[in-house]
Amino acid sequence: MVLPIGEPAARAARLLALAVPAALLGGAYIGEFIFGLYPCEMCWWQRYAHFAALALALLAHVHGSVRPSARTLTALLTSLAGMAILFAGLIGAYHAGVEYGWWQGLTACTSELDLSADPLEAIANGPLIRCDQVQWELLGISLAGFNFLISVPAAALVLALLRRAQRAQP
Repeated sequence: MVLPIGEPAARAARLLALAVPAALLGGAYIGEFIFGLYPCEMCWWQRYAHFAALALALLAHVHGSVRPSARTLTALLTSLAGMAILFAGLIGAYHAGVEYGWWQGLTACTSELDLSADPLEAIANGPLIRCDQVQWELLGISLAGFNFLISVPAAALVLALLRRAQRAQP
């Protein structure tokens, strides 16, 4: 695979930094609202990092479109988005290790509450989601594992594309 250089590499990095967290967050919300896969505490941590990546990538994408001459700020925003994607993937790796029992994780659990009803009844009857239990897996890989497998290479590719874009600058 040959990576582009110069401005095409910068555009590809911005697009990838925007598409990956958007797709992963979209998948997480489809899993939650369509298939009933409620997030645990560590799932939320991964989402927070992807929210940050998405916001940074959106700023980079808009800034790169509006002010193409201001490459430094656009590259900085894109690299920060790439680092946030990497961070989300590393949290996913840690979470997957907890799910598979490779190491001890947090003891905190989360619960989805229906606050339209009586709050005490919602707490008592809400689903308790444990961080150390796999809710869904494919080929033995949990959602946290897929987050790791997608996010870390994507972040590496974003950063590699940015390096190739910088090398071509005069």
